[in-house]
Amino acid sequence: MARVHVDSWKTTYKGIIPDEFLNNLSYTQRNDLWMQAITQQDHFIMVAENFEGQIVGFADGWKKETNIVPHSGDLTSIYILESYQDKGMGKQLLQSLFKIFKQLGWQKVFVEVLEDNKTCEWYEYYGATLCKTVPIQIGGVLLNERIYEWNNIDDVLAR
Repeated sequence: MARVHVDSWKTTYKGIIPDEFLNNLSYTQRNDLWMQAITQQDHFIMVAENFEGQIVGFADGWKKETNIVPHSGDLTSIYILESYQDKGMGKQLLQSLFKIFKQLGWQKVFVEVLEDNKTCEWYEYYGATLCKTVPIQIGGVLLNERIYEWNNIDDVLAR
């Protein structure tokens, strides 16, 4: 998962986040982050594998501490290696995770995404609506982050 996370950041955010920041991303650091995440009982992770059993994509979600909205949670990431994109894996990962969210009784799901990320359109296709845009700093650069919400989990599952 660490490899997918780092490599996906480097392709997804090229030209958005400074190269110096992207070049300093570490497999070891991301591996440590994921080793901690998978031990959390309230952290839900789905993975996509290729025919050789290698992880080529993942999605994860949980209720962030900053999320105070009742019966809601957060899609915290979804990344697929560039060579495996546009093959339906994103849809499968998203819907698999949203099935869990529905079982948890969540009625609303939030996702944060950089404004210049082409995935904004993908989230909108799956029914996410823009709530607000907030400034964030990554790699010493001020960027806009969009916060989207889904108000109906069944809409995502029906697509």
